[in-house]
Amino acid sequence: MSANNRLTLAAHTLVLMAAHAPESNELVTSEQIAVSANTNSVVIRRILGQLKAAGVVESRRGVGAGWRLVKDPSQITLQDIYEAIEPGHLFALHGAQPNQQCVVGRGIQPILTHRYRRADLALRKELATTTVADLLNDVVSAPRRRSATR
Repeated sequence: MSANNRLTLAAHTLVLMAAHAPESNELVTSEQIAVSANTNSVVIRRILGQLKAAGVVESRRGVGAGWRLVKDPSQITLQDIYEAIEPGHLFALHGAQPNQQCVVGRGIQPILTHRYRRADLALRKELATTTVADLLNDVVSAPRRRSATR
């Protein structure tokens, strides 16, 4: 199973938008975000669509088109971003009903449901402690690293 990076890309997107628009309310394009995140702009546009549906960003079309934050960066938590990008639960149960004639098959889903619910709540609680403004402050104050050249 590979790790999902959509939360990371969404956080990157919102921090970049917050960095570009504190006073000027400057719009940022999906292409600018894609260059910064080193990914395809289509991926960024999908994420922006989810963030727009959640009321976190808005877009402007036509001349000077782009995206901007709707909310103050200090009011957007990683939990808000997670819920916009990854609706639902962190873990899923079996795709098909396990064999109810088997002692494990009969009892595994309720046991896992309880544990998964606790893990999901712990994750959401932790994500709620960090805002986009916190991330921007950390990025700006972090020491610059030399890029590795080969």
